[in-house]
Amino acid sequence: MIRILAVLAALFLVAPAIAQPLPANLDKANAIVIDTTKGRIVIKLRNDIAPQHAERIKQLARDGYYNNVPFHRVIEGFMAQTGDGKNFNGTGGSKYPNLPAEFSNVPYKRGIVGMARTSDPNSANSQFFIMFAEGASLNGKYTVIGEVVSGMDVVDKIKRGEPVVDPDKMVKVQVASDIK
Repeated sequence: MIRILAVLAALFLVAPAIAQPLPANLDKANAIVIDTTKGRIVIKLRNDIAPQHAERIKQLARDGYYNNVPFHRVIEGFMAQTGDGKNFNGTGGSKYPNLPAEFSNVPYKRGIVGMARTSDPNSANSQFFIMFAEGASLNGKYTVIGEVVSGMDVVDKIKRGEPVVDPDKMVKVQVASDIK
């Protein structure tokens, strides 16, 4: 009985997000859909300015690497970070090699998605963050990989912490063109 209730609760949390239509004019081949414990987030990937990073995000989504991965570092007024499908705490990366930086002139503002990295500019791998507000100190220093086109209200609901206790998760991450 408890197992049935848990399954129903999980379906209830994700089902409303799945029913939502995707934004009009979205290039589904270059967008990811993140169903979280708080709702759905849709990110337009910027393959025009960060093609290697955009392809990596799509590859990891297709691999299922991001499913059930927590938002492990969420700082009020700054950003929500996720994408560590190895250790789930911000210390891991994928089985693929790190990526070279693809810096651009796109400014870090609310809704921009960037790749997390170490102090080495060429160390981005799987982790990414979504900006809550402007972050001019990141401009030209971190690769912009996309922008939230739907679901910033969901991002705003993600539980805060560094680290987050009982964090919200990316339940399922898909390339938009793969959704049937």
